[in-house]
Amino acid sequence: VKPLDTAGRLFTIGLIFTGVGTAYYVFAAVTEVVVGGQLREFMGKSAMNRKIQHLEGHVILCGYGRFGRIVAEELKTSHTVVVIEANPALEPELLRSGLFYIIGSALDEGVLESAGIRSASDIVVATASDPDNVFISLTARGRNSAIRIHARAETEAGLRHLKLAGADGAISSYQFSAYRIAAAIARPSVVDFLTLVMPGRGDDVSLEEVKVQPRSSLIGTTIGVIERANLRLRIVGLKRGADPIAIIPDEQTVIEAEDLIVVIGARGSLDRLAESAAS
Repeated sequence: VKPLDTAGRLFTIGLIFTGVGTAYYVFAAVTEVVVGGQLREFMGKSAMNRKIQHLEGHVILCGYGRFGRIVAEELKTSHTVVVIEANPALEPELLRSGLFYIIGSALDEGVLESAGIRSASDIVVATASDPDNVFISLTARGRNSAIRIHARAETEAGLRHLKLAGADGAISSYQFSAYRIAAAIARPSVVDFLTLVMPGRGDDVSLEEVKVQPRSSLIGTTIGVIERANLRLRIVGLKRGADPIAIIPDEQTVIEAEDLIVVIGARGSLDRLAESAAS
């Protein structure tokens, strides 16, 4: 081994410092990416969970499969939706959707509590298992007696069990699809009309539900007066309390507080009616 002269020693010292500095920089950069990203993810989830705990009147959606995605897409513009999904692989998609979500099983009562089951107005039970959907419906009813339960069934037996479990609305997606195809063949114009006026689908004409608030200026006004005051608008349904919905109610019917009015009409007239119903 040949001893280094002064220049050699200085070069070696510089090389050591450069190597150590580079290694430290790379380590620090990698640590920042890994730990920082995880920290941001953790903080983001914590903030979302805190927001969920303060929600009221929201909709809980159990299952983000093909059925659940459609429900979420239709509701997210008009309602606050909290998704419960058991598959962690769907988390990136949920993150992109902008929806509130919890990764976990809706069979776990703790997960339902985290989703705000006690303050939610509705729950959509849309997993692919009938027994799971029945169990979730029973749990939801036990945690919130006033919640409206909408559940999906795969079989006729599943439909019966969901109704026994207290579901307000139980539907077989296959049965509904079959009815829709049959109706499109037997009554195509009717199906086209209903598709055009589905809430949120038509730009010019739509079918909407309006709730009359206690301080609304519509209270005490007859249906006939409302229709004449709003161009291209017709009230086709009226739901009052626990009474069955009245289809094409009499024009002399007087509007009361908390009435639910089903209206078809031009978008501008619908917007004006909604404003009058709210104040």
